[in-house]
Amino acid sequence: MGSLSIWHWIVVIGVVLLLFGRGKISDLMGDVAQGIKAFKKGMADDEKPADKPTEPVRTIDQTPPAPTANRTDVGSKVV
Repeated sequence: MGSLSIWHWIVVIGVVLLLFGRGKISDLMGDVAQGIKAFKKGMADDEKPADKPTEPVRTIDQTPPAPTANRTDVGSKVV
C-alpha cells in the first residue's frame, strides 16, 4: 500500500500528458534547463578573479572653511 508500482507511475504520467500536453511540458523543461545553465554561469562568473587590478581608494582631503566676517544684518529686516 505504501509503495507505487510501475503501473501507477504510467497512469500518472499519462494523466499529466493528457492535461498539459507534450508541448507545454517540453517548454517547461526547456525553461528549467535554461535557468540551471544561467545559474551555473553566474556561479562561475563569481569565482573568476578580477582581470584588472584594483585601484587604491582615493580620498578627498577636507580642510575647514576659511573664516568669514561676521554679519550683523543676518535675520533682521530692512524697513
